[in-house]
Amino acid sequence: MSFLPARKGRHRQRYEGHLRLVAGCVPYRLQKDVEDSNGSVSSRVTVLMISTPNRDDLIFPKGGWEDDETVHEAASREALEEAGVKGILDEDPLGVWEFRSKSRQNCCDMEGGCRGYMFALEVTEELDSWAEQTSYERKWLSPEEAYTCCRYDWMRDALRVFLRDVKDDRKSGRAEKLEELPISPAADAMTEHQMLTSAGWSAKPPAVQHLEESFTNNNCIVQG
Repeated sequence: MSFLPARKGRHRQRYEGHLRLVAGCVPYRLQKDVEDSNGSVSSRVTVLMISTPNRDDLIFPKGGWEDDETVHEAASREALEEAGVKGILDEDPLGVWEFRSKSRQNCCDMEGGCRGYMFALEVTEELDSWAEQTSYERKWLSPEEAYTCCRYDWMRDALRVFLRDVKDDRKSGRAEKLEELPISPAADAMTEHQMLTSAGWSAKPPAVQHLEESFTNNNCIVQG
């Protein structure tokens, strides 16, 4: 099967001030009528993560949002390029996170800052071959496994928000029952570097202000 090559370079990359704009998703699928060891039948959510060479931890698909596409198109493209999956992308984002690019993790200047928009993607098609197959392997995991294996704290937050939304959304046909992750509720952990954007994306997230103030005060804050 032929596929479009992955986009390379940053000549079309979107920025807001010093922040590089990034789009990504939490790919998931719903397994219905699953019987557990006790004989109880319920629905179960699994999420898809990808691995990178020479690392044991995992990430969700994400990458640069470019100037010829919407943020939804960017998130869907990254899922296709990096994980080889297509699906139904939620219109509303899980949230907006600010973090540093991996090459600038230990720097205390304004360079390397990213603002990431994350969405839930219900996977409907899983391709046998995809653009970045040689760079990424995909793995379906339980939410608990995904949380444990996740490389970045901000991606753990995205997973946590996703699970909260799944549990709250009784009309969507998603999971009816999920095990609790060994962490505090998502709403209690959003103050520093995550902001839900249902009210609009134009406002500056509190995280952005927090990071900018840290530069002014000569303190280095590294997210994920």
